[in-house]
Amino acid sequence: MAGKGTKETPLMTQYNQIKAKYPGALLLFRVGDFYETFGEDAVKASQILGIVLTKRANGSASHIELAGFPHHSIETYLPKLVRAGQRVAICDQLEDPKSVKGIVKRGVTELVTPGVAYNDNIVQQKSNNYLATLHFDKGTIGVAFLDISTGEFLTAQGNAEYIDKLLQSFKPSEVIFAKSKSKEFTELFGGRFYTFILDDWAFTNDYAQENLLKHFEVNSLKGFGIEKLNLGIIAAGVALHYLNETEHRQLQHITNISRIEEDRYMWLDRFTVRNLELVGSSNEDAKTLIDVLDHTSSAMGARMLRKWVLMPLKNRKPIEERLDVVSFFFKHNELRETLEQHIRQIGDLERLVSKIGLQKANPREIVQLKRALRAIEEIKKLCENVDQESVKRIAEQINPCASISEKIDKELQADPPVAVAKGKVIADGFNEELDKLRKISYGGKDYLLELQRKEAEATGISSLKIAFNNVFGYYLEVSNTHKDKVPTEWIRKQTLVNAERYITPELKEYEDQILGAEEKIHALETKLFSDLLASVAEFIRPIQLNATLIAQLDVLLCFATIAQKNYYVRPVVSDDKVLDIKGGRHPVIEKNLPIGEEYITNSVYLDDETQQIIIITGPNMAGKSALLRQTGLIVLMAQMGCFVPAKEAHVGIVDKIFTRVGASDNLSSGESTFMVEMNETASILNNLSDRSLILLDEIGRGTSTYDGISIAWAIVEFLHNHPNANAKTLFATHYHELNELSNSFSRIKNFNVTVKEVGNKVIFLRKLVPGGSEHSFGIHVAKMAGMPPRVLLRANEILRRLENERTGGEHVKASIMKMQKQAVQLQMFALEDPILIKIRDVLNNLDVNTLTPVDALMKLDEIQKVLKNS
Repeated sequence: MAGKGTKETPLMTQYNQIKAKYPGALLLFRVGDFYETFGEDAVKASQILGIVLTKRANGSASHIELAGFPHHSIETYLPKLVRAGQRVAICDQLEDPKSVKGIVKRGVTELVTPGVAYNDNIVQQKSNNYLATLHFDKGTIGVAFLDISTGEFLTAQGNAEYIDKLLQSFKPSEVIFAKSKSKEFTELFGGRFYTFILDDWAFTNDYAQENLLKHFEVNSLKGFGIEKLNLGIIAAGVALHYLNETEHRQLQHITNISRIEEDRYMWLDRFTVRNLELVGSSNEDAKTLIDVLDHTSSAMGARMLRKWVLMPLKNRKPIEERLDVVSFFFKHNELRETLEQHIRQIGDLERLVSKIGLQKANPREIVQLKRALRAIEEIKKLCENVDQESVKRIAEQINPCASISEKIDKELQADPPVAVAKGKVIADGFNEELDKLRKISYGGKDYLLELQRKEAEATGISSLKIAFNNVFGYYLEVSNTHKDKVPTEWIRKQTLVNAERYITPELKEYEDQILGAEEKIHALETKLFSDLLASVAEFIRPIQLNATLIAQLDVLLCFATIAQKNYYVRPVVSDDKVLDIKGGRHPVIEKNLPIGEEYITNSVYLDDETQQIIIITGPNMAGKSALLRQTGLIVLMAQMGCFVPAKEAHVGIVDKIFTRVGASDNLSSGESTFMVEMNETASILNNLSDRSLILLDEIGRGTSTYDGISIAWAIVEFLHNHPNANAKTLFATHYHELNELSNSFSRIKNFNVTVKEVGNKVIFLRKLVPGGSEHSFGIHVAKMAGMPPRVLLRANEILRRLENERTGGEHVKASIMKMQKQAVQLQMFALEDPILIKIRDVLNNLDVNTLTPVDALMKLDEIQKVLKNS
């Protein structure tokens, strides 16, 4: 910018004054028909938006970088800036440049940040755009989630683990916390969120209470059921404070704040959400559960489905109510299809009503609201007449708001433009003054012809004509032949060679009208539309309730559709502790099978008395991980109120699903695979309950064989002998030694995923059968991966020798404790040849069970070198 002692232009002085009020924000500065950026902002904008970077003179302060775009392109460029992580301050002209001498008054009308956005091009259609605020206090954290684009406002408080789970489920676009808590936030939640810090003074109870009471216009927060959540209240108050700071003060659509009821929903920690691939996957192009389930007809239905997936219920009654509705729609195809058609016409009512609250809705969106309310009226009629209690209850609560849809119909054109400024927004016949102005503006030619005809008849001047010039406006022209017929009240303005030009009071009055008509039309239409918007805003609460009810209906209809399409069955949901799945399938994998290939179904039975823990052995690629995941997904789907991919399913209510599936290195933060695995497993063991479902896959493989077996053995023992919780557990492992556990513990059973050997080939049958497996088939997998035959031959030879030796000595299975005390020595070589001893040592240190094909190749290469060098 300008240096000391240099003089800036008045425009740049104004720019710098406004820019100083919004540090850290990229300022879009309206100059005429363009939004301009200057200095560092211009450099950033040109890079993000791909627009030209130029320079402009800045008085004697030399030059400054400049990049801009036409103001009407803001809808295109603003989303790109926000998605790039920029906070964008929009500075508009606050007065008409035509009516001002000197510099136009300007000010920031909106500050858009990743968490405070409602623009359709910024927010994701099928997911919420939450702003999260956190308040830390002595080991407990208050949290609030606010979506300005829908008006949803939630709060909760709890320990760091619970808040971490909520952050994972709600996936906020922006997280706000106090400046003094930056280190604490990073230690607890890492760097995976876009964050912004505020001064500590905003995080006080009195200020938060004052913000909330004032916003909701109440004397107490008891009516919202959050009065005891002191830390949650502070977080919620800060959220409203932040909206005010970002110039968002029209918040009529935020009509309620709710407590996130922990005891209503199943516990899914962030590892489980990730491992079961519910809404996202670390694998590129991978399909997730929500991809398979989402056949909703509206964006608000899709967002509600996402919440149901991440927050399954754990009380039987509401689950059964959902299942009853799905069963009803499953049987009534025609009704289901009709309702889906009506819901498609409604569109995203939830976000539309929020725009009304923000006073940002345009005429076309208000007409869409009318259409939505009329479709809702049809849905209400259809649902009132069905023989299903829950559907009838939805119908009873729906309010079609007929008076406001009639008002919109009466006041707005059927197909208005997006912007009021383009005119023809208000319906003809609604406002007498507007109709008159339109007649003048649009029917001016007819009016002038009529006036010309009338005056010609009255005066007898047949050649009379009306014309216009810039000197004295509209005039009557009379040829010299007829000038003696001119009435005395006409005022002569100009004399020509062959004619005279006159004006009349009526013509002058009309001229004033016609010249000011367009301006008056715009002002009047703007006022009338603004009045209509204010009237619609009075219906925000019932329209929001409609949106919630329609979204629920949408999801339940979707569940019925996919149940029919994918051959799902209704699960039996019970308060017992039995999980009995017959013929279960993985809902995502079965959709990705090659055409003609049938999914191999599997049955799983778990309870807390006879078969609490199943140890599943079998080779890699046999389907152990898929079996674990499908079990978790079937339970989760059942408790969402959805039919499930199985022949039969009895699901005793599960309150927590824990998973430890697959390696997930966190090397960027200095944690190894094994460390991450142990952290996740420790979290499971410290939080399990009597109704938990635990899915453990290959625990302990990230360390040495003996350590791994010992840890896995100890974990299974712990789960079996836990004093308070017989948590149902599926434990997939390649440690066949764990099969010995079933001999000592009554509730542990061995199963294996079958394979079939044909000659020297292996066929994966993917069927779970009782009994443990003795073989890992690692070399067969290496062959399938294309390992050179010479390597495979040698690997088989080494394996045979190792197996022969192991059966000759004390078997590993005999005692885990002994394995820990002394390593079994494999005496392959009795000769004292130093070269053979070297080879023996290399082989002795091999763990065949964990040996990868590449490791085998490298070891064989090492042995070859020893022999060559001898």
